[in-house]
Amino acid sequence: MIIRIESQFSHPRRIIQSLQRTKPAPKTAVIQGWIIIAGLTTLFALWMIYHAWWQPTWLTNLPDAATELLNLMEAAGAFTLGFLWMLLWWRRKRPYQPAIITEITNLQVLSPGDFEKYVGQLFRQKGYRVKLRGSKGDLGVDLELTRADGKQAIVQCKRYHNTVGPKIVRELYGTLIHEQAAHAFLVTTADISDAAREWAQFKPLTLIDGETLIKIAASLAESRSKGK
Repeated sequence: MIIRIESQFSHPRRIIQSLQRTKPAPKTAVIQGWIIIAGLTTLFALWMIYHAWWQPTWLTNLPDAATELLNLMEAAGAFTLGFLWMLLWWRRKRPYQPAIITEITNLQVLSPGDFEKYVGQLFRQKGYRVKLRGSKGDLGVDLELTRADGKQAIVQCKRYHNTVGPKIVRELYGTLIHEQAAHAFLVTTADISDAAREWAQFKPLTLIDGETLIKIAASLAESRSKGK
């Protein structure tokens, strides 16, 4: 899944071996962060409007020490909110590192779109430019990969339960020729039949089944923990 496409998008076995030695937050936490900070910002803005525009009598009658403390708290609140917004903006701009999924059942419950994004992010971690194409009219291409030297590959993501047979591999090969790409990858959560693997031999195709995908993910998680 995170793939090293060598000088000529080399032999599939070598590519899979390279996948098993590499490095890869959850989206929900980021979304919750935006919601919480947006809520705090709204409350702070309403307070400032109330304070500055309405200028209630009870505020003007506060002792000087209390007024000074209130001003300091408002300045601190503005600074803190500004800092939090900058932090969220930085996190959004920072390259996303996907959480590693090490169970096939967890991969299979992803939507097809989320599975494509997961695979795409793992490719991106290896330095490829990744374009998501999974939609109606995608001609069987879910991801486009571009290497630093300009060579291009295509990826088809199959979030399947049933074994992938040679028909799908033949269709992918036809898509490879149509797209004039240097290499094609089939990444699936299911098994891949021996007939499909045999048909793909000596062609610029790499087939990654669910078990291999999980092994790669486990290897990535281990590399990630060692790198900390």
